[in-house]
Amino acid sequence: MAVNIVLLGPPGAGKGTQAKRLEQLYGMVQLSTGDMLRAAVAAETQVGLRAKAVMDAGNLVDDEILIAMIADRLEQPDAKRGAIFDGFPRTVPQAEALDRLLAHRGSRLHQVIEMRVDDDALVARIAGRFTCKSCGAGFHDAFKPTKQAGICDACGGREFIRRADDNAATVKKRLTEYYAKTAPILPYYRARGALKTVNGMADMDAVTTAIAEILGPPPAESTH
Repeated sequence: MAVNIVLLGPPGAGKGTQAKRLEQLYGMVQLSTGDMLRAAVAAETQVGLRAKAVMDAGNLVDDEILIAMIADRLEQPDAKRGAIFDGFPRTVPQAEALDRLLAHRGSRLHQVIEMRVDDDALVARIAGRFTCKSCGAGFHDAFKPTKQAGICDACGGREFIRRADDNAATVKKRLTEYYAKTAPILPYYRARGALKTVNGMADMDAVTTAIAEILGPPPAESTH
């Protein structure tokens, strides 16, 4: 049976990491609307061409096109065991449209999992990140500093880079945008008994375990 979930969480909460783990555990496929949109446009599918025309005109892709794109994607063989929806839905109309789409396919949304974070801790987690310019090894000012100041532990490189958006002001802005966009759909799913919350600040393995406890044991044939 296909298991469909929505994974909610602000940038930096670890959604991508958990989605990859859930793909391995349950055989689901992560569906990012942004990735699907780019793929549909590149492949020049019927939906992709409609989306391209809208974007070329400088407009946002509407819900009808997004739902059509998701419907196409769910027809592909790798989605037969279910999907992890990432970045969709963001509004109540989108949530209602997704419910209708899944019902039409004889399926449903099984769970909506919110990875809740401590805003201040998340800002500290993201804002302190930096990587070695030579080998790409990752470090953090507070949580994982280099053993020798200014020298990469992995390759001995002495040049480091920080992402331009990995600063406290930008992270706080992204958090504000996330809460503004996500807030309306939380009551929608909570009223349907579909919303569960896990501690997104916990250790990665602990978060995976918490999500797996919500979803239940994966079918033996779905494990990779």
